[in-house]
Amino acid sequence: MKKPISLKQGDKIGIMAPARKISASDLMIAINIIENKGFKVELGKSVNASDNQFAGNDDLRAADLQYMLDKDDIKAILFARGGYGCVRIIDKLNFHNFLKKPKWLAGYSDISVIHSHVNNVLNIQTLHSSMPVNFAENSKMSLSTFFDIIQGRNISYQFNSHHLNKNGEANAEVVGGNLSVLYSLLGSESFPQLKNKILFIEDLDEYLYHIDRMMMGLKRAGVFDKLKALIVGGMSSMNDNEIPFGKNAEEIIYDNLKNYDFPIAFGFPAGHMNDNRGLALGREYQLVVSEGGAKLRAKG
Repeated sequence: MKKPISLKQGDKIGIMAPARKISASDLMIAINIIENKGFKVELGKSVNASDNQFAGNDDLRAADLQYMLDKDDIKAILFARGGYGCVRIIDKLNFHNFLKKPKWLAGYSDISVIHSHVNNVLNIQTLHSSMPVNFAENSKMSLSTFFDIIQGRNISYQFNSHHLNKNGEANAEVVGGNLSVLYSLLGSESFPQLKNKILFIEDLDEYLYHIDRMMMGLKRAGVFDKLKALIVGGMSSMNDNEIPFGKNAEEIIYDNLKNYDFPIAFGFPAGHMNDNRGLALGREYQLVVSEGGAKLRAKG
């Protein structure tokens, strides 16, 4: 996929809220961090806007994002927070100018709608990363990998072995994001084409039976049939029923995919966690899973 332009000192980063509402005061720590790194910040009209739980109504949020997509001096767009709402505006956007001058679109969680659409429909890389609402609690690696990637530096990761890992090697583009969001896109043009891809998934605050339901649904739809590999990030704060499901989220994922022959790496440091490291979606990586752990190396 096409790589967006790399940022340099003095470039402007736009911050807007495509889903849940947020106030400018909640962004001050992040703004200070970004400015201390040598970048300028422009806040969108969706910041401080309110329409029930949303950062303004759908038209306002779509217009705000459209403005930032089209404005030449905004070199990257960092989404302020997730929540719910991206799917309500994705079809209102015109990517004509963005296609001519791609810029980094960065965030996670509900932002997976935007990641998946831009990767799959426009063939342009995006950045799965932390967001300003989390910057105060993020690890140093979480923030440094965000800044490294938007400035054009390739990132490699080595993470610990997991007892459910399936060893192997894959070289392919990485796509994906939040499992629940991806599942909600199934059947639309925004759902990622997973043939010969490495899929990354993470999730938060789901019932364990629903993790199984989503994995079963994706499996029955054939989306894993031509997959090259799976990377599993944080499966955080899962819920169970009064009668236990009997397996944790990682075990549910493994149980659904154990009969496929592609490698699986659990425990990647990304998702709803403080150590939420940057991952360029749509970029080609080499994944090696072995007894000693897993390595993920960017190739382009």
